[in-house]
Amino acid sequence: MALPTWDHPEPLAIDSAPVPEYGAGSLADLLPTLAAGMGVPGMTTAIPELTEADRNCVFLIDGLGWEQLKAHPDEAPFMSSLLGSSRGGTGRPITAGYPATTASSLASVGTGLPPGAHGLPGYTVRNPRTGELMNQLRWSPWTEPRVWQPYPTVFQLADAAGVHTAQVSSPTFQNTPLTKIALSGGTFHGRLSGEDRMDLAAEQLAAGDRSLVYTYYAEVDGKGHRFGVDSDPWRGQLMYVDRLVQRLAEQLPPRAALYITADHGMIDIPFDEQHRIDFDEDWELRAGVALLGGEARARHVYAVPGAEADVLTCWREVLGEQFWVASRDEAIAAGWFGPQVDERVYARIGDVVAAACDDVLIVATEREPKESAMVGNHGSMAPVEQHVPLLEVRT
Repeated sequence: MALPTWDHPEPLAIDSAPVPEYGAGSLADLLPTLAAGMGVPGMTTAIPELTEADRNCVFLIDGLGWEQLKAHPDEAPFMSSLLGSSRGGTGRPITAGYPATTASSLASVGTGLPPGAHGLPGYTVRNPRTGELMNQLRWSPWTEPRVWQPYPTVFQLADAAGVHTAQVSSPTFQNTPLTKIALSGGTFHGRLSGEDRMDLAAEQLAAGDRSLVYTYYAEVDGKGHRFGVDSDPWRGQLMYVDRLVQRLAEQLPPRAALYITADHGMIDIPFDEQHRIDFDEDWELRAGVALLGGEARARHVYAVPGAEADVLTCWREVLGEQFWVASRDEAIAAGWFGPQVDERVYARIGDVVAAACDDVLIVATEREPKESAMVGNHGSMAPVEQHVPLLEVRT
């Protein structure tokens, strides 16, 4: 149901959006900082409080935001203990980057670059060459990976510098395009069980005098999307992954550091018209729009040629105080996608970019039925989804 045009609140100012901390405390800064401490050429220390270690492991827990972790100390006692300094480490939030979504964040982690450089600036974005929407998580329709993302990964640079480099994850991910362009370098080790991944990650850490190891767990995110954050299935997954973190921490070899982080947080959104605006039923939002990309809290809107200004005006009026709504150039100038945007990435970004501020979604129940049915959502710059943990254990 369309919102009435005569009662739109004043639009949010673009400069009120809390831009991610690129260059000082974002996911893109983590691996370059660790690699710099191991002497990898070309890497810079962007998070100076991280002490150098010869062996570094990054454990990325998909969907575990900083606020969700802090709210559940009973389910995650080990990780909660790392929020202070009782185990020799410190815990702090860093920012995921915009949008706070898996494809963009994993590319930021692996390449050490923000989305405006690595070129995965959303869940779905327009391919300027074909004019189609491309799903960058599922890599559909097919696009040549190395053309889409041409930069080397930090893992590749570390491997070339003589660092023992490995990724330990589900076998499902070994040959995916996203892995190839974001997380490849050294050797990939596929293991089905979380326990096997932790044991093997510890072995890989000990395998070199200098080691860089990455491991990953997905099901916290999966249960959040399906059942919601704080649901019993979600809490069960948090309890399980907390035990995995402790299992890995207790096996760290000497001169090692383990960093636990995530790709985004998550927020549950009620199922009603106030909180879920249906693009497919809203004639105002559809007017002049050729393609709707991104996801429900981080939309890329591609206008019919010549209608860009009208679409921007309409989206600002309709969404009022619920979304930060910017033109492509405004979002780039504000630094949403990083300090700069590569020329090849420019047209992948929507003519209009809409980032949720309030607890609201722009769903599309006809064209995106599965995504529109999700309980837990993420993508925007709100702290609940933007802030992710950076926890440390050292030996």
